[in-house]
Amino acid sequence: MGTVERRGAPEEGATGRGTALRDPGTPDHGLPVDEAGADRPAGIEGVSIPAQSRAGYRPLWVEEPARRRRLPDPVRKAAVRAVLIISVTLIQAMVAFLCTLAESWLAFPMVISSVVSTVVATWSALDVWVTRQVWNQRNGVVSAPSSTARSLRRERRRARRQARAAERTQERIRRQGGAGRLSHS
Repeated sequence: MGTVERRGAPEEGATGRGTALRDPGTPDHGLPVDEAGADRPAGIEGVSIPAQSRAGYRPLWVEEPARRRRLPDPVRKAAVRAVLIISVTLIQAMVAFLCTLAESWLAFPMVISSVVSTVVATWSALDVWVTRQVWNQRNGVVSAPSSTARSLRRERRRARRQARAAERTQERIRRQGGAGRLSHS
């Protein structure tokens, strides 16, 4: 059959397209496939099959778990506020520029308001950073020690235990009157 794998050989006398198997990693952009497995959307050529009944239907996107945790509410509110203020500032700056080019009387008030708005936008961006720092300080960031730090502490504890055990055995030998001798002869 050549280099392309086929689900089944075409029937005798049937004129149709070959039904090549798709690579599972190839996206089909959520298009449903018909019963024969062709790459055309269902519903073409008079065939209308409900999407739920088709086994070859793949959704347009797949939910994936978030890689990062969600921002705390106060920090998220400050970030949204900052984005809105910065966008308004950019719009004001553009209007001031266009009014200046048009030599409108509105140019001077818009330039003044753009300068003030720039100061407020800078403050709002700093507010996001400060709010995040305050939240981290109040609520604490849960930090799990890394495996290397844990193993280093374990090694230090083991070395201290061995040193104490050696010290105890030396003390026991001294108490017994051996004074470091290995035999009693």
